[in-house]
Amino acid sequence: MSAQPAYDLLSLGEVLLRLDPGEGRVRTSRQFTAWEGGGEYNAARGARRCFGLRTGILTGFADNEIGRLIEDLILQGGVDGSLIKWVPYDGMGKRVRNPINFTERGFGVRGAKGSVDRGHSAASQLKPGDFDFDHIFGTLGCRWLHTGGIFAGLSESTAELTIQACEAAKKHGVTVSYDLNYRPSLWQERGGFAGSQALNRLLAPYVNVMIGVLSDDPPVASAAPTDPDDIFAAEDAKLRPMIETLTAQYPNLHTVAATLRRVHTASINDWGALCWHKGSFHRSRNYPRFDILDRIGAGDSFVAGLIYGLLNENDAQKAVDYGAAHGALAMTTPGDTSMATLPEVQALAKGGDSKVQR
Repeated sequence: MSAQPAYDLLSLGEVLLRLDPGEGRVRTSRQFTAWEGGGEYNAARGARRCFGLRTGILTGFADNEIGRLIEDLILQGGVDGSLIKWVPYDGMGKRVRNPINFTERGFGVRGAKGSVDRGHSAASQLKPGDFDFDHIFGTLGCRWLHTGGIFAGLSESTAELTIQACEAAKKHGVTVSYDLNYRPSLWQERGGFAGSQALNRLLAPYVNVMIGVLSDDPPVASAAPTDPDDIFAAEDAKLRPMIETLTAQYPNLHTVAATLRRVHTASINDWGALCWHKGSFHRSRNYPRFDILDRIGAGDSFVAGLIYGLLNENDAQKAVDYGAAHGALAMTTPGDTSMATLPEVQALAKGGDSKVQR
């Protein structure tokens, strides 16, 4: 590897074309705004646009106008697309196509709702051998690989590719982060939550930074707060022993982080984050009854800030603060990815407010 790695961060994942009806409903809208998005990709885009890291995406597209549109959106976000695997389009999408995500934002009592059309996507058909990881990690150079349970859950072949990527990253000394990101729709025919956790446990020995807490119990929504001085005291008390058990089981983990969210309405949530790093716990500031425009991608924006804080500043407290602030700001603008700047993130993390800036 050269003295200067080509990438600070590479993400392995599917990138979808999101069609957003704005304030309306998918079922009645006559116009949509196009965004690009995907759990693993969103972290790379946020790390590039907000935090200035050199990032790239490992994914696949069918080579047609939709694929080229998604590529253009990726390039507008500053993410390198030179490693994308392009697959010839069959003209009908019988064998390969590009994924489309119709997602409405929700408001008040109406929750956000997604309708994802991703069957036979090029990314879901990626398999071991599609990327030369020895060249990518060993020759080009990369400091950090990020992937997650959404991509790994697309198919048996993407699960195998995720394992191969993590093995290669470990071989070349690349830090690996993995977002558990359980999606029931991906596991309906593959063993449900238990199936996803079985895969996660296969991957856990290769992971250095885990987003979410690996457990045999499905995630549950936060209950009403019981401590007036800390809206996430109960969640904190529950997660800490779980994290300590997990990190004792997998000593390769040096960081475990989780976002904390309580939904009051679709447009008002409590928000925060918890991070364990090398034996010490760190909490972000709490964001009680936080106003939301579009919650999609907030967790991925958290990951981007966390990676930046650990990679560039080697400071776990700053990492969880930047992650929570970046995720909060991402929920104030439309689309899956953040439009925030680093100064805005730093100011909010330190307790800044929404006063008009002139």
